[in-house]
Amino acid sequence: MLCGQLDRHLRQIEERLGVRIHNRGNEFRVNGPEPQATAAKHLLRQLYAEICQGIGLSPESLHLHLNQAGLESLAEAAESEAATDAIQVIRTRRAAIKPRGKNQLGYVRAIKHCDINFGIGPAGTGKTYLAVACAVEALLEEKVRRILLVRPAVEAGEKLGFLPGDLAQKIDPYLRPLYDALYEMLGFETVNKYIERSIIEVAPLAFMRGRTLNNAFIILDEAQNTTREQMKMFLTRIGFGSTAVITGDATQIDLPRGAQSGLTHAGNILRDVDGISFTWFANKDVVRHPLVQRIVEAYEVHEDKATPLDAPRDAPREKRKP
Repeated sequence: MLCGQLDRHLRQIEERLGVRIHNRGNEFRVNGPEPQATAAKHLLRQLYAEICQGIGLSPESLHLHLNQAGLESLAEAAESEAATDAIQVIRTRRAAIKPRGKNQLGYVRAIKHCDINFGIGPAGTGKTYLAVACAVEALLEEKVRRILLVRPAVEAGEKLGFLPGDLAQKIDPYLRPLYDALYEMLGFETVNKYIERSIIEVAPLAFMRGRTLNNAFIILDEAQNTTREQMKMFLTRIGFGSTAVITGDATQIDLPRGAQSGLTHAGNILRDVDGISFTWFANKDVVRHPLVQRIVEAYEVHEDKATPLDAPRDAPREKRKP
Protein backbone atom coordinates (compact mmCIF):
# COMPACT_ATOMS: atom_id res chain seq x y z
CA MET A 1 0.00 0.00 0.00
CA LEU A 2 2.87 2.38 0.75
CA CYS A 3 4.57 1.79 -2.60
CA GLY A 4 1.37 1.76 -4.65
CA GLN A 5 0.53 -0.31 -7.69
CA LEU A 6 3.70 -0.75 -9.75
CA ASP A 7 5.43 1.57 -7.23
CA ARG A 8 3.47 4.56 -8.52
CA HIS A 9 3.48 6.24 -5.10
CA LEU A 10 7.27 6.03 -4.96
CA ARG A 11 7.53 7.42 -8.49
CA GLN A 12 5.24 10.30 -7.50
CA ILE A 13 7.48 11.16 -4.53
CA GLU A 14 10.58 10.92 -6.74
CA GLU A 15 9.15 13.30 -9.33
CA ARG A 16 8.01 15.88 -6.75
CA LEU A 17 11.12 15.87 -4.55
CA GLY A 18 13.79 15.18 -7.16
CA VAL A 19 15.18 12.02 -5.54
CA ARG A 20 15.57 8.36 -6.39
CA ILE A 21 14.00 5.72 -4.12
CA HIS A 22 15.14 2.09 -4.21
CA ASN A 23 13.46 -0.54 -2.08
CA ARG A 24 14.00 -4.21 -1.45
CA GLY A 25 11.37 -5.68 0.85
CA ASN A 26 11.03 -3.38 3.86
CA GLU A 27 14.35 -1.59 3.28
CA PHE A 28 14.40 1.74 1.43
CA ARG A 29 17.32 3.76 0.13
CA VAL A 30 16.86 7.39 -0.89
CA ASN A 31 19.43 9.09 -3.13
CA GLY A 32 19.46 12.83 -3.77
CA PRO A 33 20.42 16.22 -2.30
CA GLU A 34 20.33 16.32 1.50
CA PRO A 35 17.19 18.48 2.00
CA GLN A 36 15.15 16.50 -0.54
CA ALA A 37 16.38 13.14 0.74
CA THR A 38 15.59 14.11 4.34
CA ALA A 39 12.10 15.24 3.37
CA ALA A 40 11.50 12.01 1.46
CA LYS A 41 12.70 9.92 4.41
CA HIS A 42 10.37 11.65 6.88
CA LEU A 43 7.48 11.50 4.40
CA LEU A 44 7.88 7.73 3.89
CA ARG A 45 7.89 7.15 7.65
CA GLN A 46 4.87 9.40 8.14
CA LEU A 47 2.89 7.68 5.37
CA TYR A 48 3.74 4.21 6.69
CA ALA A 49 2.65 5.16 10.23
CA GLU A 50 -0.69 6.43 8.87
CA ILE A 51 -1.22 3.24 6.85
CA CYS A 52 -0.59 1.16 9.97
CA GLN A 53 -3.40 3.10 11.67
CA GLY A 54 -5.85 2.27 8.89
CA ILE A 55 -5.61 5.50 6.87
CA GLY A 56 -5.65 4.71 3.17
CA LEU A 57 -3.17 6.15 0.68
CA SER A 58 -4.04 7.25 -2.85
CA PRO A 59 -2.28 9.42 -5.45
CA GLU A 60 -4.64 12.26 -4.48
CA SER A 61 -3.87 12.10 -0.76
CA LEU A 62 -0.15 11.73 -1.50
CA HIS A 63 -0.37 14.83 -3.67
CA LEU A 64 -1.78 16.74 -0.67
CA HIS A 65 1.09 15.54 1.52
CA LEU A 66 3.61 16.71 -1.05
CA ASN A 67 1.87 19.98 -1.75
CA GLN A 68 0.91 20.99 1.78
CA ALA A 69 3.84 23.19 2.77
CA GLY A 70 6.78 23.05 0.41
CA LEU A 71 10.01 21.13 0.86
CA GLU A 72 11.44 22.68 4.02
CA SER A 73 8.12 22.86 5.84
CA LEU A 74 7.34 19.29 4.81
CA ALA A 75 10.46 18.00 6.53
CA GLU A 76 9.81 20.20 9.57
CA ALA A 77 6.20 19.03 9.89
CA ALA A 78 7.19 15.39 9.49
CA GLU A 79 9.86 15.71 12.18
CA SER A 80 7.47 17.39 14.61
CA GLU A 81 4.79 14.74 14.04
CA ALA A 82 7.33 11.93 14.39
CA ALA A 83 8.23 13.34 17.80
CA THR A 84 4.66 12.95 19.08
CA ASP A 85 3.63 9.77 20.90
CA ALA A 86 0.71 9.09 18.56
CA ILE A 87 -0.54 10.46 15.27
CA GLN A 88 -3.49 12.79 15.72
CA VAL A 89 -6.34 11.09 13.85
CA ILE A 90 -10.00 12.13 13.95
CA ARG A 91 -12.18 9.03 13.69
CA THR A 92 -15.72 9.31 12.36
CA ARG A 93 -18.18 6.62 11.32
CA ARG A 94 -17.14 6.62 7.67
CA ALA A 95 -13.59 7.95 7.64
CA ALA A 96 -10.40 8.47 9.61
CA ILE A 97 -9.29 12.07 9.07
CA LYS A 98 -5.65 13.08 9.48
CA PRO A 99 -4.72 16.76 9.96
CA ARG A 100 -2.11 17.80 7.40
CA GLY A 101 0.71 20.12 8.36
CA LYS A 102 1.73 21.92 11.49
CA ASN A 103 -1.16 24.42 11.63
CA GLN A 104 -3.90 21.83 11.11
CA LEU A 105 -2.34 19.60 13.77
CA GLY A 106 -2.19 22.49 16.24
CA TYR A 107 -5.75 23.48 15.34
CA VAL A 108 -7.14 20.01 16.17
CA ARG A 109 -5.18 19.84 19.41
CA ALA A 110 -6.46 23.27 20.44
CA ILE A 111 -10.07 22.24 19.74
CA LYS A 112 -9.65 19.21 22.00
CA HIS A 113 -8.19 21.26 24.88
CA CYS A 114 -9.87 24.70 24.74
CA ASP A 115 -13.54 25.60 25.09
CA ILE A 116 -13.49 28.43 22.51
CA ASN A 117 -11.32 28.19 19.38
CA PHE A 118 -10.78 30.53 16.43
CA GLY A 119 -9.55 29.23 13.07
CA ILE A 120 -8.65 32.14 10.78
CA GLY A 121 -7.17 31.90 7.31
CA PRO A 122 -7.74 31.69 3.55
CA ALA A 123 -10.11 29.38 1.73
CA GLY A 124 -9.19 25.72 1.40
CA THR A 125 -7.17 25.35 4.61
CA GLY A 126 -9.58 22.86 6.22
CA LYS A 127 -10.90 25.15 8.98
CA THR A 128 -14.55 24.13 8.72
CA TYR A 129 -13.97 20.53 7.64
CA LEU A 130 -11.72 19.73 10.61
CA ALA A 131 -14.10 21.48 13.01
CA VAL A 132 -17.00 19.36 11.76
CA ALA A 133 -14.84 16.24 12.05
CA CYS A 134 -13.97 17.07 15.67
CA ALA A 135 -17.66 17.69 16.39
CA VAL A 136 -18.70 14.34 14.90
CA GLU A 137 -15.99 12.51 16.85
CA ALA A 138 -17.05 14.20 20.12
CA LEU A 139 -20.68 13.24 19.46
CA LEU A 140 -19.86 9.60 18.67
CA GLU A 141 -17.71 9.38 21.81
CA GLU A 142 -20.59 10.92 23.82
CA LYS A 143 -18.48 13.85 24.96
CA VAL A 144 -21.31 16.15 23.81
CA ARG A 145 -25.04 15.57 23.36
CA ARG A 146 -25.57 17.55 20.20
CA ILE A 147 -23.93 19.52 17.41
CA LEU A 148 -24.98 23.03 16.40
CA LEU A 149 -23.86 24.41 13.05
CA VAL A 150 -24.31 28.16 12.77
CA ARG A 151 -23.73 30.59 9.91
CA PRO A 152 -24.61 34.25 9.33
CA ALA A 153 -27.05 34.45 6.42
CA VAL A 154 -25.31 37.21 4.47
CA GLU A 155 -25.60 37.59 0.71
CA ALA A 156 -22.17 37.28 -0.95
CA GLY A 157 -22.68 40.04 -3.50
CA GLU A 158 -25.80 38.57 -5.11
CA LYS A 159 -29.33 39.83 -4.40
CA LEU A 160 -31.30 36.68 -3.73
CA GLY A 161 -34.57 38.41 -3.04
CA PHE A 162 -37.46 36.49 -1.47
CA LEU A 163 -36.74 32.79 -1.06
CA PRO A 164 -39.81 30.52 -0.98
CA GLY A 165 -40.24 27.64 1.44
CA ASP A 166 -39.99 27.06 5.16
CA LEU A 167 -37.11 28.16 7.41
CA ALA A 168 -34.91 25.16 6.61
CA GLN A 169 -35.36 25.66 2.86
CA LYS A 170 -34.55 29.37 3.12
CA ILE A 171 -31.23 28.89 4.94
CA ASP A 172 -30.12 25.62 3.31
CA PRO A 173 -28.10 27.35 0.55
CA TYR A 174 -26.00 29.15 3.16
CA LEU A 175 -25.34 25.97 5.15
CA ARG A 176 -24.71 23.52 2.32
CA PRO A 177 -20.91 23.16 2.98
CA LEU A 178 -21.65 22.04 6.53
CA TYR A 179 -24.20 19.48 5.34
CA ASP A 180 -21.73 18.13 2.78
CA ALA A 181 -19.09 17.52 5.45
CA LEU A 182 -21.62 15.78 7.72
CA TYR A 183 -22.86 13.51 4.91
CA GLU A 184 -19.29 12.48 4.15
CA MET A 185 -18.53 11.58 7.77
CA LEU A 186 -21.84 10.10 8.98
CA GLY A 187 -23.84 9.20 5.90
CA PHE A 188 -27.03 10.72 4.50
CA GLU A 189 -29.52 8.65 6.51
CA THR A 190 -27.74 9.11 9.84
CA VAL A 191 -27.47 12.88 9.40
CA ASN A 192 -31.17 13.20 8.55
CA LYS A 193 -32.11 11.04 11.55
CA TYR A 194 -29.96 13.19 13.87
CA ILE A 195 -31.49 16.37 12.46
CA GLU A 196 -35.03 15.03 13.04
CA ARG A 197 -34.12 14.23 16.65
CA SER A 198 -32.39 17.63 17.11
CA ILE A 199 -29.07 15.94 17.85
CA ILE A 200 -27.72 17.97 14.94
CA GLU A 201 -29.14 21.47 14.59
CA VAL A 202 -28.39 23.84 11.74
CA ALA A 203 -29.48 27.43 12.18
CA PRO A 204 -28.72 31.01 11.14
CA LEU A 205 -26.76 33.09 13.64
CA ALA A 206 -29.71 35.37 14.44
CA PHE A 207 -31.57 32.43 15.99
CA MET A 208 -28.92 31.97 18.70
CA ARG A 209 -29.97 35.05 20.67
CA GLY A 210 -31.30 34.27 24.13
CA ARG A 211 -30.14 30.65 24.18
CA THR A 212 -27.71 28.92 26.55
CA LEU A 213 -25.95 25.98 24.95
CA ASN A 214 -24.82 23.24 27.38
CA ASN A 215 -23.07 19.96 26.47
CA ALA A 216 -22.91 20.94 22.82
CA PHE A 217 -20.32 21.33 20.09
CA ILE A 218 -21.02 24.64 18.33
CA ILE A 219 -19.42 25.69 15.04
CA LEU A 220 -19.79 29.24 13.73
CA ASP A 221 -18.74 29.21 10.07
CA GLU A 222 -18.04 32.24 7.86
CA ALA A 223 -17.56 34.33 11.01
CA GLN A 224 -16.00 37.19 9.05
CA ASN A 225 -19.58 38.13 8.11
CA THR A 226 -20.70 38.67 11.70
CA THR A 227 -20.96 42.14 13.18
CA ARG A 228 -19.33 43.05 16.49
CA GLU A 229 -22.67 42.72 18.27
CA GLN A 230 -23.43 39.32 16.71
CA MET A 231 -20.03 37.93 17.66
CA LYS A 232 -20.43 39.05 21.28
CA MET A 233 -23.92 37.53 21.35
CA PHE A 234 -22.64 34.20 20.00
CA LEU A 235 -19.66 33.94 22.36
CA THR A 236 -21.88 34.57 25.38
CA ARG A 237 -24.17 31.63 24.45
CA ILE A 238 -21.56 29.07 25.53
CA GLY A 239 -22.67 26.92 28.48
CA PHE A 240 -21.12 24.18 30.61
CA GLY A 241 -19.60 21.18 28.84
CA SER A 242 -19.63 22.94 25.46
CA THR A 243 -16.95 23.56 22.85
CA ALA A 244 -17.17 26.36 20.29
CA VAL A 245 -15.19 26.73 17.08
CA ILE A 246 -15.31 29.98 15.11
CA THR A 247 -13.93 29.88 11.56
CA GLY A 248 -13.55 32.59 8.95
CA ASP A 249 -11.47 34.23 6.25
CA ALA A 250 -10.95 37.90 7.03
CA THR A 251 -10.15 38.68 3.37
CA GLN A 252 -13.68 37.72 2.20
CA ILE A 253 -15.98 40.01 4.19
CA ASP A 254 -19.45 40.52 2.69
CA LEU A 255 -20.78 42.97 5.29
CA PRO A 256 -22.11 46.36 4.18
CA ARG A 257 -19.42 48.95 3.62
CA GLY A 258 -18.34 50.58 6.87
CA ALA A 259 -19.39 47.70 9.15
CA GLN A 260 -16.54 46.14 11.15
CA SER A 261 -16.25 42.36 11.10
CA GLY A 262 -16.92 40.70 14.44
CA LEU A 263 -14.13 38.23 13.65
CA THR A 264 -11.39 40.85 13.40
CA HIS A 265 -12.78 42.72 16.42
CA ALA A 266 -12.88 39.55 18.56
CA GLY A 267 -9.36 38.64 17.53
CA ASN A 268 -8.03 41.99 18.67
CA ILE A 269 -9.59 41.89 22.13
CA LEU A 270 -9.65 38.15 22.98
CA ARG A 271 -6.25 36.90 21.82
CA ASP A 272 -4.81 37.01 25.37
CA VAL A 273 -7.84 35.57 27.18
CA ASP A 274 -7.06 32.28 28.92
CA GLY A 275 -9.02 29.30 27.57
CA ILE A 276 -9.45 30.79 24.07
CA SER A 277 -7.19 29.54 21.27
CA PHE A 278 -6.34 31.18 17.95
CA THR A 279 -4.96 29.26 14.96
CA TRP A 280 -3.67 31.31 12.03
CA PHE A 281 -3.68 29.49 8.69
CA ALA A 282 -1.51 30.64 5.78
CA ASN A 283 -1.46 30.05 2.04
CA LYS A 284 0.86 27.06 2.51
CA ASP A 285 -1.91 25.28 4.48
CA VAL A 286 -4.30 25.15 1.50
CA VAL A 287 -5.27 21.50 0.90
CA ARG A 288 -7.48 21.93 -2.16
CA HIS A 289 -6.33 21.89 -5.77
CA PRO A 290 -2.80 23.38 -6.04
CA LEU A 291 -4.23 26.22 -8.14
CA VAL A 292 -6.21 27.43 -5.10
CA GLN A 293 -2.99 28.21 -3.25
CA ARG A 294 -1.63 30.10 -6.26
CA ILE A 295 -4.88 32.03 -6.65
CA VAL A 296 -4.83 33.12 -2.99
CA GLU A 297 -1.20 34.23 -3.31
CA ALA A 298 -1.90 36.11 -6.55
CA TYR A 299 -4.76 38.05 -4.96
CA GLU A 300 -2.62 38.96 -1.98
CA VAL A 301 0.16 40.27 -4.23
CA HIS A 302 -2.31 42.21 -6.36
CA GLU A 303 -4.08 43.81 -3.41
CA ASP A 304 -0.77 44.44 -1.63
CA LYS A 305 -2.14 43.52 1.75
CA ALA A 306 -1.95 40.69 4.28
CA THR A 307 -4.78 38.83 5.95
CA PRO A 308 -6.09 40.77 8.99
CA LEU A 309 -5.11 39.38 12.39
CA ASP A 310 -1.88 37.93 10.99
CA ALA A 311 0.05 40.52 12.99
CA PRO A 312 0.11 39.30 16.58
CA ARG A 313 -0.32 42.62 18.35
CA ASP A 314 -1.03 45.50 15.99
CA ALA A 315 -4.67 46.34 15.33
CA PRO A 316 -5.16 45.53 11.62
CA ARG A 317 -7.02 47.56 9.06
CA GLU A 318 -10.41 46.28 7.94
CA LYS A 319 -10.01 44.17 4.80
CA ARG A 320 -12.69 44.06 2.14
CA LYS A 321 -13.11 42.42 -1.22
CA PRO A 322 -12.74 44.74 -4.22
